[in-house]
Amino acid sequence: MKNFEYFNPTRIVFGEGSIAQLKDLIPLESRVLMLYGGGSIRKNGVYQQVTDALSKHELFEFGGIEPNPEYATLMKAVELIRENKIDFLLAVGGGSVIDGTKFVAMAALYQGEDPWDIVDQGLASKLKEALPFGTVLTLPATSSEMNNKSVISNHEKCRKKSFASDLIYPKFSILDPTVTYSLPKKQVRNGLVDAYIHVLEQYLTYPVGATMQDRQSEALLMTIHEIALSALEMDPPDYTARANYMWVCSNALNGLVGMGVPQDWATHGIGHALTVLYGLDHAESLAVVLPWLMWYKREQKHDKLLQYGSRVLGQNAEHPAEQIDKTIEALSAFFHSLGMPTTLTAYGLDPDKVAEEMQKQLEDEKFTRGEHRDVTPAAAAEILRLSR
Repeated sequence: MKNFEYFNPTRIVFGEGSIAQLKDLIPLESRVLMLYGGGSIRKNGVYQQVTDALSKHELFEFGGIEPNPEYATLMKAVELIRENKIDFLLAVGGGSVIDGTKFVAMAALYQGEDPWDIVDQGLASKLKEALPFGTVLTLPATSSEMNNKSVISNHEKCRKKSFASDLIYPKFSILDPTVTYSLPKKQVRNGLVDAYIHVLEQYLTYPVGATMQDRQSEALLMTIHEIALSALEMDPPDYTARANYMWVCSNALNGLVGMGVPQDWATHGIGHALTVLYGLDHAESLAVVLPWLMWYKREQKHDKLLQYGSRVLGQNAEHPAEQIDKTIEALSAFFHSLGMPTTLTAYGLDPDKVAEEMQKQLEDEKFTRGEHRDVTPAAAAEILRLSR
């Protein structure tokens, strides 16, 4: 196991009716900016619950944060904060709203000329201050409500980039499983797949003797297998399944299972570029990459593929190569059982054309990923050509 430090200061407030606790979680004297997305919180009752809880606070609003939060939109929120001397932020939404709020929290106090440098030039880890913020999670998927990471887009530069800083851990996150009841089935599916692949990015590499992290990762993966179909039930939703869905998503990328182990993140790197270029949902972009990356990197991931197949998917065979084949097929079958395609062709995209365009895009980004840093733009193109 590698050396590591672990720090997670986010206070989790979990359960039905927990949004009402906002009034005690945010100091009464705060000037609060609530940030949200396209307005679904007004339809599902979350907006009313939040405003009721903060009826004695000075509350401002900023809506319209996109599913892939856009830099230009977020800078409008920064202007609003500076004009109104906002001193506390509240993200009400899913991972995109929370990721956007994290950027806003840093950009609002940034003294440099171009706030995009926080992301593009790796300045996030060097900054010394950010506005405090909390979250009300409405769409489980990314663990952004419990980690120090963010991903934002800049379409003017055709970029989607991640950054991290201990300054952007939420002060608190409210997780009420009942707010997921109004989600479309597709979004629940996306959340399950996103969380599953978050775990695999940290687990499916090579052994380093991290027994507890391996078992924790396997527990999260097996939990998703166990609750996935019941979490997708819509009429009526199952509270227990939705509670487990919400909590497993938070734990998939809150930092714990990734401590002391090598991590991959090639699937996410390729997936981010697919989302920018072709508009696939984040989870959709991951699902059309991961099985093929597993095929392409089967030798480097040999031992962990055998472990994953046996312990999580129940796949065993006399010959290791056969077991790996069965493991990758079983993963794809699981995604299909949730209604998630695993090929570019399922979206009407030509893998050869996508591979060519993506290789150029990734070369422009000086892309390298993988636990051995050997997934280059050329390797990414080869992986995408398999996705048919």
